[in-house]
This record gives sequence, C-alpha cells and structure tokens, in this order.
Amino acid sequence: MSDTHLSDVRFDHFELAETVLAGIGDCGFTQATPVQAATLPIALAGHDVAGQAQTGTGKTAAFLIVIFDHLLRHPPAAERRQNQPRAVVLAPTRELAIQIHKDAVALGSHTGLTLGLVYGGVDYDKQRQQLADGVDVLIGTPGRIIDYFKQHVFDLRATQVMVLDEADRMFDLGFIKDIRFLLRRMPPPEKRQSMLFSATLSYRVMELAYEHMNNPQRVQIEPEQVTAERVREQVFFPANADKIPLLLGLLRQDNPERSIVFCNTKRNTELVAGYLEGNGYQVALLSGDVPQKKRQSLLKAFEQGECTVMVATDVAARGLHIPDVTHVFNFDLPQSAEDYVHRIGRTARAGAKGDAVSFACEDTAFYLPEIEEYIGHKLPVESVAAELLIKPEPPVRQERAPRRPTRGGKPRQHGDKAGAPQASTPASSEGGEGQANKRRRRRRRPRSTPQPES
Repeated sequence: MSDTHLSDVRFDHFELAETVLAGIGDCGFTQATPVQAATLPIALAGHDVAGQAQTGTGKTAAFLIVIFDHLLRHPPAAERRQNQPRAVVLAPTRELAIQIHKDAVALGSHTGLTLGLVYGGVDYDKQRQQLADGVDVLIGTPGRIIDYFKQHVFDLRATQVMVLDEADRMFDLGFIKDIRFLLRRMPPPEKRQSMLFSATLSYRVMELAYEHMNNPQRVQIEPEQVTAERVREQVFFPANADKIPLLLGLLRQDNPERSIVFCNTKRNTELVAGYLEGNGYQVALLSGDVPQKKRQSLLKAFEQGECTVMVATDVAARGLHIPDVTHVFNFDLPQSAEDYVHRIGRTARAGAKGDAVSFACEDTAFYLPEIEEYIGHKLPVESVAAELLIKPEPPVRQERAPRRPTRGGKPRQHGDKAGAPQASTPASSEGGEGQANKRRRRRRRPRSTPQPES
C-alpha cells in the first residue's frame, strides 16, 4: 500500500492521551491523513467541526480519536446514570455503523471505555440489554436507537460528544427527522462537542450543522477533486445483450484479485450473479433484502478471499471498508452522480490504486452527462472489441431471499426502512400462518396466467 496519501503530521505531535496513542500504534498508524491533519487540531481544542472529505481518507479514525481523547480528559458528571451514553455516533446504514464500531474497537482497545453497537435486523433483546447495562460510546443507526430511546432504555442527557457521519446520506434515506429528534434530546450545542462529516457540505447539510452545532469550523479536503486520484476510470458503450459477455471478457482479461459489480436493481444482481457463477466465479450477492446475519457472512467471505466477486446494489456503495478491492464495475450506471463517486470509492482506498469500469448501455447511458459534470471530467471511452465478448455459459439460478417478517409476522413492505422500529405485536402461532391469513388465502381468487414477455 502506498503512503503518498499521508501528510507530514505525525500522531505523536498531538497532545493525545497515552492510551489513545497506544491504540493508534496498535493499528500501525504513525502519520495522519490530510483530513486527520486538518480536523484534529480544531477538534482536540474543543471546537465543533463540519468536515468534507473523499471516501476512504481516514475521517472515521479522526472522529474516534477525538471522542476517546475528550472522554478521557473530561470525566462524566457525578449525577450521570449508568444507562446514559457519553458519546453518540449516528450512521445512516448498518454496514457503516458496523465498520465504525470495528475501527473503534481497534483504536480504543487501551482506553477502558465501553462501546455499544445498535442497528436493525439482528439481536434486538441483546442490544437492548447492552444499552440498559450502560455504554460510554454508542454507535448505531437512527431507527433502532430511537426505538430503544422511546422505550426509555437509555437517554441522551449526558452526551458529551456527538458525531453525525455521512450527513448527506441521512437526507437521501429520509432519516433527517429522526436525526433532529435525537439531537434535540441531547444537551444544547454549547454544552457538548459535535462533529459532522459528509461527502458534500451542501446547503441543507450546513443548515443542519448551524442549527445543531456550536459555530462549527468548516474543513474541506481537496473539494475540487471529487473522485479519488488513483482510480483509473473508463467507460464502455455496450448493447444490453453484450453486457454479460463484456463483463466476462473484462474479468478474464484483467483477472482482478477482488472486484465489486454494482447493479441498479435486485433483479439485475441476481441475473449477473447467476451468470458469473455459471461461468466459474465464486460470487457474493448483496442486496437490501438479504438478512443481516447472511449479509455479514457474505462480507466476511469476500474480505477473506473465499469469493472473488461481489455483486451488489448501492447498499454496498457506502460504509464498507474492504481492503484490496482492485476493480469496481458499474454494470448499470447509477442514476445519481454522487452514487457513482461512492461506488468507485470502494477501490483505490488509503493510497492504493484501482480501476473503475462503467457500462453506459441502452438503458443507462443518459445518466453519463450528469456524472461527468459532477466529477468535473470526461470518462475515457473504450471500444467494445470483439475479443472482449465471451459467449457465456448458462446462468445458475439464484436462490431468492425470503421476505423478512416484521415483529407482527407481516411481510415487510417495500417502503419500510431497514432498521426502523417495528411494532411489537405478537407473531402468529409457531409453525403456522394464523387462521385469519388462511381464510384470506382461501378466499383469494385465482389469477390469470401471466403472458410471456415479448
């Protein structure tokens, strides 16, 4: 891994607590990245920070170091109760929350501070008990945190440090009302330290910062360069029918050690994964309806090299730090230019190099002008040479994930937020679907036979 992404600032130049420096040393860090070098002097002096930086530049370590140092130097009030967290980190997705917690465990191993991780999809009672027992640093997603908060499992009145990560994504996912709800239950901005990080410091993000932070200082790292410097970008213009043959040809030609293929829909992920498996590739398929435990096992298999290709929707575009991803393929160009930046940010992380290959096909080519305008440059165009098109073997049929039930036994609807609090209605009887559901199924009229697609 290259070290050219680092600054000349060393961590031991900061007046950090010895236990924090020990954790930094365990992680192998000696020099700060540019975002860390710009953020730490401001935040360690007790000022609020609103930061913008490219993905993979070390902002997670920056705010974790500040949290640990602040909590160690500022003991809690004597009246603080056991179930009152001292620091809260809010993340928009489960994967990002898990990654932050993983980094916190490594960096805070010598501090003696307790860490809590809260997100939807798994371990409801276990997470609830963890909060009731008390944590110093609470990391999680808004929906599950609010669920426990409204049950009075914990409260936020002893919060000393608040961090809002991926603030722009909070807006995109519709979490901003939840965020405001939580911020208003914390001590006022002048009585806590706050940090906000976002891929873009847009008007709506800065409005949130000025409303709920104490005169935050703005930090921007290389704002004129939207995409990572070491990503080699290229775009092909294949016909829809040539996309699978072209993907197989590029995989054979480049032979990437670890690659991610992004699709816009779950249906396309299943199609692509089926063809890749049918042509000899070990594949991990990741989409929004994959159960959380299976999602984690797939990510672990991908990180450990048991699978060489991950096929995913944009659920994998943010919050995942998977080392040594050499190639990102946009099988479908994303509708959002920001999503393009986050997708290709999965490679060329922390100074490494990587390739980002995009297919501007018949269905998605019209997204390209907006993407190029946003990133500030044209994508190099490559021709679809005949030797790159490989005739594929038949696909392997993908096993569909079962629809996740809510706590009441009713299947989750498409509009439900992952990780949002669910009703606590008892489920149907064990092994059955309930008498009411059976009666409805008996009354259901037979549907007409679907017509084949033209």
